[in-house]
Amino acid sequence: MFSEKIKMNIKKGLLAGVSSTALFATLLPGTINTVEASAPDIESKASITVDFETGQILQGEAIDEPLGIASMTKMLVEYIVFEEIEAGNLAWDEEITISDHAYEISQNYVLSNVPLRAGDTYTLEELYEAMAIYSANGATIAIAEHIAGSEPAFVDRMIETVESFGITDAQLYNSTGLNNEDLNENVYPGSSATDENTMSARSSAIIADRILTDYPEVLEVASIPRKTFRPDTVDEVEMTNWNWMLEGLIAERPNVDGLKTGTTLQAGATFTGTAEEDGRRLITVVLNSGDDKMTRFVETDKMLDFGFDEWEMQNVTDQWAENFEYEPLTVTNGQEDTVNYEPSEALEMLIQREDNVEEEVSYSVVWDPDIVNEDGTIAAPFDEGMEIGELVVEYTGNEHGYLGEDQMSSVPLVTSEPVAKSGIFSQAWSWVAGIFDSFASRF
Repeated sequence: MFSEKIKMNIKKGLLAGVSSTALFATLLPGTINTVEASAPDIESKASITVDFETGQILQGEAIDEPLGIASMTKMLVEYIVFEEIEAGNLAWDEEITISDHAYEISQNYVLSNVPLRAGDTYTLEELYEAMAIYSANGATIAIAEHIAGSEPAFVDRMIETVESFGITDAQLYNSTGLNNEDLNENVYPGSSATDENTMSARSSAIIADRILTDYPEVLEVASIPRKTFRPDTVDEVEMTNWNWMLEGLIAERPNVDGLKTGTTLQAGATFTGTAEEDGRRLITVVLNSGDDKMTRFVETDKMLDFGFDEWEMQNVTDQWAENFEYEPLTVTNGQEDTVNYEPSEALEMLIQREDNVEEEVSYSVVWDPDIVNEDGTIAAPFDEGMEIGELVVEYTGNEHGYLGEDQMSSVPLVTSEPVAKSGIFSQAWSWVAGIFDSFASRF
């Protein structure tokens, strides 16, 4: 099922080290065509598969339709916890006192919970593990109240956080992802009894991407299959991670190490997953895969197969000149009339395998105006390997684009050989010939 992959940190943006306002571009389109392979059909209302390194969306269905996210909401709580720890406002051994509201929710065993005692204290680490592993709702509320003073105030913080990520489709009413009906009238001001947190699959993937980028240590707990809450006490609970794809659980898949499940009647079974194989990490989101909690993992397994097996890093500069109308640069005042140029190094991009997919790769060249003149000439002398601009490559065959902005990759273009300056007599003759040609063109 698995195959060898190459990890490549694709350089984002148009150019590196050269002011874009000082450059002019020559567009040289080119394509690479192969046979198309379709993405798997996913049994859910929405789904998305994203390559973490590049942000490339490899598969997607209804990716921008807001749907219930249930306890996937807790990824936002995790992010804010790490923010507070990084800022020095929280510590893992910090004691948190349980409010009456958090206590009441923790006693509802129809919901996912560990037992909490009103007025007692628990460490942030204990409550965080209960939330991240067992999706404990009372523990989540206790954390939210401790950070913001109240759960509604924490919801405001969550809203600010998603807005800072550029997410605009989220509707957030509580820290847990529960339906408001389960919260005993302790609901966000102005919300109804049946309101529930919603956002799109794309937005859920953005949150996963941000927490994996900013706080990759989130996986240290998210990847724990089983752990005991308050061992050797009367409140001891054996917590089995609701992510059944982890090692030793019933839907185990090697290399899955996160991230968060969610289930309500309204949202159905949801799951934001992540796995790393052969140096590549994928993020997957399944929204509302029905009532069967196993289906979301079966569908995620198909998405991971597709993302890992059908996509690979491929060299897009090996035969770059053949893919568009390449012409050498004209040299002025040189012992050679033209000079060839080439990429300074190989550039790889994530594209579908050649025997399974049709893709397009487009090229453009952006010259450095301090070296290449507007008429496309370059003055001698110069050495081999002198950087003269950038080859910009864009993969345009991807139906769904990227999680953030569309991405292009670039690599420096350098001269393929040195050209010495011509002698004084050759320069004089070139000057005279130029004047003659100009004069002759008038008649």
